Amino acid sequence: MTMITKDVTPTVTGGGRSRGPSVPEQRTEGTQVASPGGRVSVAVYAEDLILQTGMVHQLRMRPEIELIPEEEADRAQVSLVVVDLVNEPTVQLLHRLQRNTATRTGLVVGFFETGALQTLIEYGVAAVLRRGEADQDRLVHLVTAIAKGEGVLPGDLLGKLLDHVSSLHRTVLDPRGLSLSTLTAREAEMIRLVSEGYGTAEIAQKTSYSERTVKNVLHEVAARLELRNRAHAVGYAMRHGLI
Repeated sequence: MTMITKDVTPTVTGGGRSRGPSVPEQRTEGTQVASPGGRVSVAVYAEDLILQTGMVHQLRMRPEIELIPEEEADRAQVSLVVVDLVNEPTVQLLHRLQRNTATRTGLVVGFFETGALQTLIEYGVAAVLRRGEADQDRLVHLVTAIAKGEGVLPGDLLGKLLDHVSSLHRTVLDPRGLSLSTLTAREAEMIRLVSEGYGTAEIAQKTSYSERTVKNVLHEVAARLELRNRAHAVGYAMRHGLI
């Protein structure tokens, strides 16, 4: 039985056999290879033999899934991590998997603490499923959704994630005049005024900045986003829902 420890990574398997550590400290970028018949290629990382055997048994029965053997794990479309809870060894594994941009990661977890949401965001976990809900159909749905570039979260975790983003915006970004978009609050306001037909002097008056500052801000936005002029900046902002 292979356990997750600080020095040992979970078992990875494509055929139900218990294997040793499979994720090197320095992962190189793998190359996704399309599975025969359009199947989704999956590498399973489990913290013990029981979890590994159960997960492989569930997935190997489905024609939509191709389980990847240990020596080819880097080419998997989906890395499925199966653990009891998100602890330090799990975080280390997620960090190593993140280095391989050819695969997207899903998490099947027994107990999920709210504080682990930040970890999922930081290490690019695309989907989460609680082990108590991990029947065969839900597992296949999770894997296929990840392969399509979609995200999957239980409803309560989605609500907590939105609360977390809102709190981040309110306590960290807003006080600094920043936003989650490609524009700061000040930039977005000035471009909105441009879209309403106001000139530099009028924008300066409405925003309480000097005309020089207004020109500099709009020029910096255009240069950063490679926009040709103010009209182009307005069009960009509207297409991306920034104003």
